[in-house]
Amino acid sequence: MKVLICDATDPKALKLIEEAGIEVVNQPDITPEELLEVISEYPCMVVRSRTKVTKAVLDAGTSLKSVVRAGVGLDNIDVAYAQEKGIKVLNTPSASTQSVAELTIAYLMALARNIPLMTASMKAGKWEKKSFVGSEVSGKTLGLIGSGRIGSAVADRAIALGMTVVAFDPYVTELPNITLMELDELLARADYISLHVPHTDETHNILDAAAFDKVKTGVRIINCSRGGTIDEDALYQAIQDGKVAGAALDVYAEEPLADPKLYSLDQVIGSPHVGAGTKEAKARVGEVAAQKVIETLKG
Repeated sequence: MKVLICDATDPKALKLIEEAGIEVVNQPDITPEELLEVISEYPCMVVRSRTKVTKAVLDAGTSLKSVVRAGVGLDNIDVAYAQEKGIKVLNTPSASTQSVAELTIAYLMALARNIPLMTASMKAGKWEKKSFVGSEVSGKTLGLIGSGRIGSAVADRAIALGMTVVAFDPYVTELPNITLMELDELLARADYISLHVPHTDETHNILDAAAFDKVKTGVRIINCSRGGTIDEDALYQAIQDGKVAGAALDVYAEEPLADPKLYSLDQVIGSPHVGAGTKEAKARVGEVAAQKVIETLKG
């Protein structure tokens, strides 16, 4: 029995798999072409967000029994086709919840107090004390689009900061301390909007030009969920028009980011999809992924 590790994975996780008597072939930089050449040898593969598990990969994986996604989303895996072929697709949905929730709150505070702009000003040798008037988040309304594990964790932290939390989630009927409402009402009420949804046909560009027309002027947008859920051109225009006061982005429609136009705007801050990029989350994700590999290969 052996497993192909296609993306960077915590060394302790690899050791757990080896200790279970499974051969680990660690190729964290494997290319799509190389993957197609070798995948037929493996009953199990582990991926993060970099490796795309397409129909071609699944067809070439004639020995595949399972694909383990060390992370939350399954956007990079053709899940329906894998299921057709009888290949299990497993992920680690709760392992990175805390890290993503904390990044979301960090961005919320950074937007409220202009922290990146002030830092850049200080590094330029300036003392622009009167130029950066921030705002308190206490008493403001946070609108969540999606209220699953991460959305709920963000809500808990926002409430502790004195915020009112509202949410749009068509799959939920009741949430403690959160008022559920339709999307249009949320757009009109929220001072901050944070997305916590997968990228599906239903959520594709859920924040588009029409949505930005409905938001409260001065709203700030945070996306640490999935790229493709915001129309990035529409967001750019909404910021240019003064409708949106700022945005913090960790995910993008195309990754690595193909068009840095948004980052020409001082109102935009962001990161290269690092929501789960803490040592604690990486360790938890790796451990859970290792357990799933062991379970699927050793029954």
